[in-house]
Amino acid sequence: MNRQDYITVDPAICHGKACIKGARSMVSVVLENLAAGLTADEIVGSYPSLSLQAVQAAISYAAELARERVVAIPA
Repeated sequence: MNRQDYITVDPAICHGKACIKGARSMVSVVLENLAAGLTADEIVGSYPSLSLQAVQAAISYAAELARERVVAIPA
């Protein structure tokens, strides 16, 4: 899967935040739902314009961001 097929960053869409192409759902919303314990199937059920591949692309995008910098986690 090529995440660029699913993720876009455009200043004219979602205030320039990363979002799912054609859905105007921000990647951060998808990730927040996953962090809250929802499954990919539940997210797609709540956001019918998303696909399971789009959810996977959001995870892949987040993984790439995590490789780029260190995020401090308080002990």
